[in-house]
Amino acid sequence: MTFAPVALFTYNRLWHTEQTVKALRLNKLAKQTDLVVYSDGPRNEADNLRVGAVRKYLKTVDGFRSTEVIERERNRGLADSIIPGVTEVINKFERIIVLEDDLVTAPYFLNYMNDALNKYKKIEKVMHIAGYMYPIEGKDFPQTFFYRPASCWGWATWKRAWDHFDPDLKSRVGQFTPAMKNEFNMGGVYNDYWNHVELNLKGRIHTWAIKWYFSVFLKDGLCLHPTKSLVENIGHDGTGAHCVKTQKYCNRTLAGEITEFEDIVAENPMVVERIKQYLLNSQPWPHRISRIIKKAFL
Repeated sequence: MTFAPVALFTYNRLWHTEQTVKALRLNKLAKQTDLVVYSDGPRNEADNLRVGAVRKYLKTVDGFRSTEVIERERNRGLADSIIPGVTEVINKFERIIVLEDDLVTAPYFLNYMNDALNKYKKIEKVMHIAGYMYPIEGKDFPQTFFYRPASCWGWATWKRAWDHFDPDLKSRVGQFTPAMKNEFNMGGVYNDYWNHVELNLKGRIHTWAIKWYFSVFLKDGLCLHPTKSLVENIGHDGTGAHCVKTQKYCNRTLAGEITEFEDIVAENPMVVERIKQYLLNSQPWPHRISRIIKKAFL
């Protein structure tokens, strides 16, 4: 069996990086996995010590098949670190598992990722494997399901899919009709998706994940997700890039071994509807009331 390498992107958060690496090292397939760490350069003089502390720790990391640390001399920022980093690794290995420095994984995370990468490697419509899922519940839910959005908190893909990634939103945004924008936003439930597209176009933010979802969406691709998360994001403490301080995305327990993978490559309407309910209930009351009023006049 071919095991995908893990690309880990770090910056200046030592404690978060330690938790991410410790959890990954406890994975059942850690010793068969190559780890490639991208350490972004300091943004300013104040960050020199913090970045240096992370790099000192990274030099001690073991427990994997191999560990390579790539230290960037200048600060690139998250988007300009991930896009070329993923491209470099995937061009070499044809597949990749991607983590950031605030993602704690369950012990069977690597098993799930590698099993899914092998199962769907030749199915063009499957473009993304996600490790995270919102804290939703459903006794009749399958272990895995497909839907369109691509979660960036622990994910994997193949070169055949990443070759369709295009960070140039401006050249393609005109292809979106109002109906497509509504579908992109999960039926208008989660307007943050299109809002992130517009903020990138205006230059107010510079992110990569929305551009990847944008690319997957335009190819009519699907993303595999677990119904119980294999990843916990510990960066919602005010320290992460583009992450506000919140507890609403936290999972109290992570999934165990996943043995069931979907054979039918299509969205699961039951689980997708539950996600929509969760996202709608997570929004502030003014947004929810506004949506109810809009629906009443459709």
